[in-house]
Amino acid sequence: MNADKQSCGLDPASPFVELAVEVFAMLADATRVRIVMALRRDGELSVNELAEIVGKSPAGVSQHLAKMRMARMVTTRQDAQRVMYRLENEHAAQLVHDAVYQAEHALGG
Repeated sequence: MNADKQSCGLDPASPFVELAVEVFAMLADATRVRIVMALRRDGELSVNELAEIVGKSPAGVSQHLAKMRMARMVTTRQDAQRVMYRLENEHAAQLVHDAVYQAEHALGG
């Protein structure tokens, strides 16, 4: 096997496979996918702003964000009385982008 593919984690025996499954499980929720999409588009948003965008209660969105923060998908910044959320990096956003693209392709869109 090509050494580049092994170093990129494309080896089926990679110890990161189980962690990758956890990432997919974290993104296997429509609200979390919408949160990732909103943060990718807008950069940084508060819980209330995200709740309005995804059509859920602030309390529910806050619970999703707490899980995403523990998974290191999002990070926070204090802005006076508000906590602002942003993506930790582009990896989750890229996964969501690819999944939506695949869904569009599967439906002929």
